[in-house]
Amino acid sequence: MELRELRSFCTAAKLRSISKAAEQLGVGQPTVTTHVKKLEDELGTVLFDRIKRPIQLTLAGARLAELAAPLVDGIEALGAMTSLAEEEGPVAVASTHDIIPHTLLRVVRAFLARYPHVHLRIRSGLRSEVLHMVAEGEVDIGIVPGIERDVEFDFQGLFGYERVLITPPNHPLLAEPLQSLDQIAEWPLILMGRRTYTRGMLEEAFRRRGLSYEIVVELDSMDMIKRYVALGMGVSVGPRLAIDPEDHHELGVVSLANLLPVEQAGMVTLRGRTVSTPAQNFIDVMKDTLAPAAPGRGPNGV
Repeated sequence: MELRELRSFCTAAKLRSISKAAEQLGVGQPTVTTHVKKLEDELGTVLFDRIKRPIQLTLAGARLAELAAPLVDGIEALGAMTSLAEEEGPVAVASTHDIIPHTLLRVVRAFLARYPHVHLRIRSGLRSEVLHMVAEGEVDIGIVPGIERDVEFDFQGLFGYERVLITPPNHPLLAEPLQSLDQIAEWPLILMGRRTYTRGMLEEAFRRRGLSYEIVVELDSMDMIKRYVALGMGVSVGPRLAIDPEDHHELGVVSLANLLPVEQAGMVTLRGRTVSTPAQNFIDVMKDTLAPAAPGRGPNGV
């Protein structure tokens, strides 16, 4: 039993005519007749009563039409459904908490302006959590600071990830050259939560130097951290991408490129996984949006 035979039978059953079925299907009448005859031979029963006009279904034919018509319609719809999925997604993206409200927001704004009908899903997490989501196939794309070479992932750097010192205005640290992390460790710190990427790097650097330090506020949002720094509760270390132009009116910002690594942040995908058309479109928009502003492409080392 072949799909083309069922298609011919279901069309003839619906139109109550072999000739009309052939015309709708764009084939010759003998072809439809042959398809119906093959079904009858295979099933060992007559499907149409051809004595009357228009032709009528036998009891067996009516039962087969009842069972086969939804199947044929569903198969016919597969092409359209697949095409729609290739146009509308969904596209699942995961990123770290600091990238989502700044860099990723720019990409999403540009993407939705170009592809307004695509279903976009965004998840946030720690850097390790984002990589896990990519590895498990929960998301199509991860956006994180540069990663170590890993056979499981493909990584493409798209923008620089530089750390900066964030202070209240007129803070004493702004009046002296920053030559050592010792100068920062002397002040109360306002940092992102435990296990976050930049905090882990900073605390490891403190430990290597044998420095004591105090964390007075721990938050999950760089935007909230900036507010507490502006209140004078302490200083912070975070990515430059979290600094908006208007922040310079309320905060002091100093580059830590001489004290902490400047990395590449970018796109992580699971190696070997097929990327859907909508996901590829998101990748292309992300490259268009971020690549022009990216510094020279350096190594991906962490």
